[in-house]
Amino acid sequence: MDFATLIQILDSAVRLMVPLLLACLAGLYSERAGVFDIGLEGKMLMAAFCAGAVAYATGSAWLGLLAGIGGALALAALHGLASITFRGNQLISGVAINFLASGLTVLLGQKIFALGGRTPSLQGAARFNEITLPFADALRPVPVIGRLYAELISGHSVLVYLAFAMVPLTWWVLYRTRFGLRLRAVGENPASVDTAGVSVTRLRYAAVLICGALCGIAGAYLATAISAGFVKEMTAGRGFIALAALIFAKWRPWSALGACFLFGLMEAVANRYPNLDLGLVTVPSMFMNALPYILTVIILAGFVGRAIPPRAGGEPYVKER
Repeated sequence: MDFATLIQILDSAVRLMVPLLLACLAGLYSERAGVFDIGLEGKMLMAAFCAGAVAYATGSAWLGLLAGIGGALALAALHGLASITFRGNQLISGVAINFLASGLTVLLGQKIFALGGRTPSLQGAARFNEITLPFADALRPVPVIGRLYAELISGHSVLVYLAFAMVPLTWWVLYRTRFGLRLRAVGENPASVDTAGVSVTRLRYAAVLICGALCGIAGAYLATAISAGFVKEMTAGRGFIALAALIFAKWRPWSALGACFLFGLMEAVANRYPNLDLGLVTVPSMFMNALPYILTVIILAGFVGRAIPPRAGGEPYVKER
């Protein structure tokens, strides 16, 4: 493998990991507050449809982004209502959201556009275009460092840089602010937070809505940046892969970055080498395409027992009288 091929694979991995990273951070906020959310897939799917539809109708990727965030927030509020206010089973609520989004996006897409559940192709300002960072062209001739900066770091859409900026921001919010301290405390011991006069319900709703906003950005990225419109089931299990990455990262932001890059790299390698020739054997394309999902199963099987979730996770809080 030459240096140019390596850069291309890494560049592809960065692009592919962005929706995983945003969804992983989304789940981190929610689960740190004690609300398990396996509805990440559904919220991303709804966001992708809303973003694709509005971006096509208005010709603006930014309005599409806002619509995507709005669609995901609506489902996040529904999940909060079911699991926090009515104290329903959080896992069942997440499954219901996934089914709701899967059916509703296709139904609305067919009703509005009559294209089999997808939106028309996006062009021009309806998509987030690549950004060339300062001095990228000037530094390109510089060996190694110049090509890394010009071809790997530069040349991505604004949502890619936003996703990476969310990692240190999430770390700072969770570990350096009063809000983050209370959020983590709610996930570990909500009764003590309630005793201190802080609303457990308000904090959990805040976490769930932050989760929805990040899923909205992830879905909008799929429809308006990495693709040119919404396609049926275009999330392709990324919400579940993000959950596996979150467990692998043990609910920590910086570890989540590494875990999501690993999944993105596996997908990039599968796309680059659909039939990987290892000399003695040739790995078939079906196995290469299944690599990210196989890795998901391996991580869940090997790390679930050792990754300790927040102690109050999945349990509705009932205030003692």
